[in-house]
Amino acid sequence: MLGKLARQHDPNVLVGFDHADDAGVYQIAPDQALVQTVDFFTPIVDDPYTFGQIAATNALSDVYAMGGRPLTSLALVCFPDKADLAILERILAGGLSKMIEAGCTVIGGHSIRDEETKFGYAVTGIVHPMKVLANSGAEPGDALVLTKPLGTGVISTAIKKGVAEQAWIDAAVESMTTLNKRAAELVATSKYQVHALTDVTGFGLIGHAREMALASNAALRLFPKNISILPGALECIRAGHVPGGLKANREFAECMVGYESAISDEIKNLLFDPQTAGGLLISVAEVDCEQLVVALQTSGVPARYIGNVTESQKPLIRIY
Repeated sequence: MLGKLARQHDPNVLVGFDHADDAGVYQIAPDQALVQTVDFFTPIVDDPYTFGQIAATNALSDVYAMGGRPLTSLALVCFPDKADLAILERILAGGLSKMIEAGCTVIGGHSIRDEETKFGYAVTGIVHPMKVLANSGAEPGDALVLTKPLGTGVISTAIKKGVAEQAWIDAAVESMTTLNKRAAELVATSKYQVHALTDVTGFGLIGHAREMALASNAALRLFPKNISILPGALECIRAGHVPGGLKANREFAECMVGYESAISDEIKNLLFDPQTAGGLLISVAEVDCEQLVVALQTSGVPARYIGNVTESQKPLIRIY
């Protein structure tokens, strides 16, 4: 919809909404630029504190996905007029715990009455203008690395239906409350030739891979056998616990996908599963891929090599 409006021309905008990137980047000094993003959503788990943690982790992720460091945040709250304020206090406390972990200061916010609870943050970070990592820039020959397993969307749907096993919930919550901070810090070092970066959230792996390919004028190869999957995710898909967002993602983006080998429908669905607080998708020079993956895994980040970047061709994304 933004694309239909009149364009503003500001030379200080380093990253706008042209390539559906994760956050906006605005230069304020020769060696300094702001990274700005906003994200909020309805509860996806029952515990208010955990919901606050997930919402904060998700909002912070877009700053990390630009190579930035979060500085400040503003809370966004929609809360029912007659609901127990103790619940809201727990949501805010959970969010604050992750903001403290990220070193990001909560400096205020805004709240409105709403029939349905919604919570999130507008986050401002900082990055050097020459070190911005957009979703463009992926080069043919690069390797693709994903830092978290897939499956939070289908498991969240099972949670809402009250049919998720506790082990599935625990694994999904651990993933959704793990900051991408350590992964982003490693990516930002000069040790590795990282050319493009994005995080995998609401559009699923294929949706965000599509954005990276289009922005980089390249094509991608993905290897599902290499992709880490959360416990219970495939069981949720087989049982029909598929969110509407997954179906929408598949309807929108599957036209750009070619299946080069026999892929089960469960795996196909997983590739389009909308993630909450998902991992970083990294396009790194192939020569540095193994070193980066080892460094990430040594730091406790469950990173996996999952594919490669090729010259632009059709289909845009090929699954092997």
